[in-house]
This record gives sequence, C-alpha cells and structure tokens, in this order.
Amino acid sequence: MKRSKTLGIAGCVVLAACGLSTSVSAGDRPLTVVELFTSQGCSSCPPANANLIRLSKRDDVLTLSFAVTYWDYLGWKDSFGKREFTDRQAMYEPPLRQSGSYTPQMVVNGKTTTVGNSFVEIERLVSQASPLTSPSVTIGKRTVAIGSGRAPDTVADVWLVSYDPSLVEVPVARGENSGATLPHIHVVHGLTRLGGWNGKTVSYKFTPVSGRLKTAILVQGASGGAILSAATD
Repeated sequence: MKRSKTLGIAGCVVLAACGLSTSVSAGDRPLTVVELFTSQGCSSCPPANANLIRLSKRDDVLTLSFAVTYWDYLGWKDSFGKREFTDRQAMYEPPLRQSGSYTPQMVVNGKTTTVGNSFVEIERLVSQASPLTSPSVTIGKRTVAIGSGRAPDTVADVWLVSYDPSLVEVPVARGENSGATLPHIHVVHGLTRLGGWNGKTVSYKFTPVSGRLKTAILVQGASGGAILSAATD
C-alpha cells in the first residue's frame, strides 16, 4: 500500500514488498533492529505483521512495530497510530531514496528496506546486517548512558522507544480489514528524542514506562540515518 507525495492522493497497492543498577548494555546482547511501518487499515499489512511476529522470536533482533496514520481515512482509525510514527517513516524517505511512504515497510538498522510481506527477503537483509555494538548503551532504571565512540559527521539522535513485548490481537470493525482480528507484536507506544550524541560519553534521565511496556534505546544518525547502536531492557 503506497501513498503518493506528488499527487497527494493515497491509493492501496498490494506490493511484492541517575542509577544504572539492574542495567542492560548493548554490548551484552548485540542486536539488529527491524522496524515495521504498518496500519490496521491496510489490507496488505497482515502478512507483514505475521512476519514481524515470527522474527520477534529471535533474541538477536529487536523488532518494533510503528503504526502510521495516513490510511485512517479509509474507514478505520488505527488504534496504535500516532503522527510521530508517521513522521519517523517519512524521515527515512531521503536517505533510503524513496519518493513516498508505503505500508507494509520494514527498515533494517536504518540502512536497508523492503516490503514486509516477504520473509525470505527480510531474513536476507537481517543476515547481511552487522549487529549493533558501538557506542555502548546502558539502560538503568531512570538513566541511559551512551559510551564514547566514532560519531557521524552530524550529532546523532538518542531515541527512547516504549513498546509492548506481548502479542496483542485487535478486532477491526471497518475499512479494508473489516471483520478480521489482527495480531500485533512489539507495538510501539511512545517515541521520544532524549538528546544527541557526538562521540563523547553522555547520559540522559528518563521517566520509566509503566505497566507491561519495555524500553529500548536507539542511537541513530540524524534525520533518519543509520542506527549505530541499540539496547532494550
């Protein structure tokens, strides 16, 4: 499902595509980050959701599901959709040389992308990606510490991501998936830029998430650049 930026008309397309106690560090478990941009209003998205669920079983991959909002007009407002998730996907367009946003899209380490419906292609991109290990990222109860390392030319972003690790099933009453119950995994509920990283050690305080949500930290090149390091609690 792809939307056109130039015409401004959306059309559905099925694509063949301080306290660091009890801390966790990126160096303890090198990860590859796979982001899915999806929508409950997109008829092409359920297979990609299923692929993310399958991929989430790997302990060397951090999967994150971002619900976008630009298909809400089709008759069903995504229950997890937020504008900042739509903006995050749009941020990837220039560095990935895309003319517009589409669903379902998977992005691996902020560097490569594919339509989320082909598990074989997703596995290929993940197998070719280098696990993220530098800079070090240590997540404490209320503080995250980023170690020193080689920084990009511009100051990198430090993102705080809150996501639900459990499988969630959502019944859809209207729109393209009317009558279906759609399973989701690792649904992102919050995305906040904590600050920047310029290669020097830095720490940031954050408010712990409540309930069953988990915390992930992404250190990423500015404006949708490559993800340099990642950790989750």
